[in-house]
Amino acid sequence: MQASDDESSQGKLAQLLTAVGQKKDVEAFEALFRHYGPRVRAYMAKLARDGQASEELMQETMLAVWNKAHQFDPARGNVSSWIFTIARNLRIDAYRKTKRPAFDPNDPAFVPDDVPSADVEFEQQEEADRLRRAMTTLPAEQLELLKLSFFNEASHSAIAAKLGLPMGTVKSRIRLAFAKLRAALEDRS
Repeated sequence: MQASDDESSQGKLAQLLTAVGQKKDVEAFEALFRHYGPRVRAYMAKLARDGQASEELMQETMLAVWNKAHQFDPARGNVSSWIFTIARNLRIDAYRKTKRPAFDPNDPAFVPDDVPSADVEFEQQEEADRLRRAMTTLPAEQLELLKLSFFNEASHSAIAAKLGLPMGTVKSRIRLAFAKLRAALEDRS
């Protein structure tokens, strides 16, 4: 006997929701609100543990029921499942909004890099060109060591192993290359 009462109750609720969806029937909505409002509020209170938030979420849920009632299809499920799915989705959205960090416009990820002025960029380009020209004056073995050390970021011991040179030779050739570059760059200043 209980099962048929539940089925007839669900049938009546489905009729009420259909009336709201098709005709925007205010009386039908009031009946749905009286039936589901307290249940949705209790459900939200259990999830949110905040009385005011649960009241607001219940109001949003019932507003969504009013606006989306035309989407309800009794063949796809019952009224309770449909309304509580709306409530659950609104709760998830509310939770995400509260857990989202506040936007910080000074966060380095949002602050554009400083763009150098044209004169600074020109000077940097000139210095890079001077360095390239100075590097062409180096002996091949010193240039190779500099490229391995600074462009490939190889350690001195890795360079020594790769080229079959003693560590002291690698270090002294790099020091000599720096000295020649420094002299070449100072002469052209």
